[in-house]
Amino acid sequence: MVDWNLAVATATRLVRPGPEVSRDEAREVVAELRKHAKASERHVRAYTRMLPEGADVHDTPVLVVDRAGWIKANVAGFRELLTPLLGKMQERRSTTPGNAVLSAVGGKVTGVELGMLLSFLASRILGQYETFAPATRELPAGADGGGRLLLVAPNIVHVERELEVSPHDFRLWVCLHEETHRTQFTAVPWLRDHLQGEIQSFLAATEVDPGTFVERLREAAQALAGGRPEGEAGEPAPSLVEIVQTPEQREILGRLTAVMSLLEGHADYVMDGVGPDVVPSVAEIREKFQQRRARGASRLDLALRKLLGLDAKLRQYRDGERFVRAVVDQVGMDGFNRVWTSPNTLPTKSEIAAPADWIARVHRKADS
Repeated sequence: MVDWNLAVATATRLVRPGPEVSRDEAREVVAELRKHAKASERHVRAYTRMLPEGADVHDTPVLVVDRAGWIKANVAGFRELLTPLLGKMQERRSTTPGNAVLSAVGGKVTGVELGMLLSFLASRILGQYETFAPATRELPAGADGGGRLLLVAPNIVHVERELEVSPHDFRLWVCLHEETHRTQFTAVPWLRDHLQGEIQSFLAATEVDPGTFVERLREAAQALAGGRPEGEAGEPAPSLVEIVQTPEQREILGRLTAVMSLLEGHADYVMDGVGPDVVPSVAEIREKFQQRRARGASRLDLALRKLLGLDAKLRQYRDGERFVRAVVDQVGMDGFNRVWTSPNTLPTKSEIAAPADWIARVHRKADS
């Protein structure tokens, strides 16, 4: 169904080059990001109080990568997560005459299209905690076979130059956000398995026809080439996630949206909360970064954000951060940390928008 090697080759060939830096500058950036990642671990743990001091947790690697490295890591992650869905699609095609030839050709087409999408994304990601990271020759997984933290050096340098902010402060600010994600998964042992179970349930419930799924990839690829991913009526095409929804999936997606909003909003809250003590120019960085988001992008970029569901991710940052801030203001950091007790204490999608409802459900019932 997907030629993964071709996806990597295509994305690596098409991805835009990063900012110009000398070899010495590149080494300096990598060394500073590694130093900031280590320092961020201490700052985040102290601020969030999610881990007791000196707690023994499985270590997960911090990897400073270029855009090609990010592409390889994410193809490996996609392959890991999509295997059940692609296997299901392959079964549906098994009764089709000439299936072997169609699968080979279709796999290459889909590989090229996935590569084009990854080339678009590879220049936009500053950092990423890969929760379901399979080990590869170039990129090791964590000690327990779990996640790893990726920092995309050329993208961080590009944005810090564009915003004209202190490189030292900006790099630490980014590391604080990504380290929060690493802390979330290392401090909450059940979180990774819970999230993986929800995603696998979502994929298992997929009833999409293979041709429809591939067509969505094709529309995104055409958009990259300058086409318009729109329907006949001129409305933007639905996102890839929306295309594959069944009633069961919509329910699962609601829970996943709430969890992702919590994780992203918590990371934003922490990076700004820690910031004033360790990042002198945090206010300037946040203001300029928000202005950069608000300026938007080209029509093509906006269309792709919709198709890939990235517009929803931006909402998750905003909604999740408001939820975390409201809960901490009401019940303090330790009170907020009840959210990590079990899957039952995670906020629902409606509670993300109404933090008082979560407080009433989790705190008042527990304290009564």
